[in-house]
Amino acid sequence: MSKLNFIKNLNKNTLPIGAAVAGVIITGVLIFASSGSGLSLPNLTLGFGMSKDQIAKKAVDYINNNGLSSETVSLASASEESGLVKIKIKIGAKEFDSYVTKDGKFLFPQVPIDMSAKTGSGSQNQNANEQSGPTKQTCDSLKKTDKPVLEAYVVSKCPFGLQMQRILADVVKNAPALTENIMVRYIGSISNGKIIAMHGDAEAQENLRQICIRDEQNSKYWNYISCHIKAGDVNNCLTSAGINQNKLSGCMSDKNRGLAYAKEDFDLSDKYNVQGSPTLMLDGAQVSEFDFGGRTSEAEKTIICCASSNKPSACSTTLNTTEAATSFSENYAGSNSNSGSGNSGATGANCAPAQ
Repeated sequence: MSKLNFIKNLNKNTLPIGAAVAGVIITGVLIFASSGSGLSLPNLTLGFGMSKDQIAKKAVDYINNNGLSSETVSLASASEESGLVKIKIKIGAKEFDSYVTKDGKFLFPQVPIDMSAKTGSGSQNQNANEQSGPTKQTCDSLKKTDKPVLEAYVVSKCPFGLQMQRILADVVKNAPALTENIMVRYIGSISNGKIIAMHGDAEAQENLRQICIRDEQNSKYWNYISCHIKAGDVNNCLTSAGINQNKLSGCMSDKNRGLAYAKEDFDLSDKYNVQGSPTLMLDGAQVSEFDFGGRTSEAEKTIICCASSNKPSACSTTLNTTEAATSFSENYAGSNSNSGSGNSGATGANCAPAQ
């Protein structure tokens, strides 16, 4: 079994490492753009003067030349995906996805690896291994309050943000009493009166749309989210959720409404130093879903119940223990869940701000 030493011991909450799958070597940050809105231009030179094939070759050469794999890595394919170069690398009989920035500088897993730096005798590996993860959280270690609030920080086009929204929507559906303990917040910024998101304007506008529905038509928020996570069909979801579209349009265009609501989310995100979608905060303290079972409905329910001074009756209900599907999916656990590509959330994959 081959392993990339430089990711061997890194924090599972910040690296998309397929540790649960034997032989998963390297995994990427999947940046998911608006469904159906992108154009594939495989034969064009990228903006930084290097073609995707040149960038892919550089990444593979870097891995092989710096001793990051115990076996030789070869390139299976390269493509462009939402602002990154997606490379499929082959180690032995297995293939794995990874991602590289278009300037050919950073190779993802989640913590960027500067490919302009030389590892020499393994200093980069040593630095990575010296990072220590947080102490494992337990039910007993969580602070207890009368009404704990679990906040999920996401962006709307991130496959792992969609995964978390799918989980929380399932909790709301099957344990509705816990709805008041759940809050979805969004990651981003505001520049010149315009919302900025990780993955472009389409995501920024969807973030704003969801924020406005959450803050002004809250009773319909989860109906909209439960529809949107299936295929991203905004118009049909607005209709099926019964959203007042005139009110929504007014919110999105009024800086004293939509932008003000969004700024509250973004300020909190900055305060808590949120770095990836999804990130969970429990009453102002970061909590790892993986300490409680992973990205499943049961795990998120468990966090809320463990933090409750007086456990709601819903805590006695066992929810879905299967890992939720990433990206858009018609079902709670789709074909993209638990995949061997490294895009599963089983070990903490998320979307991080562009480097």
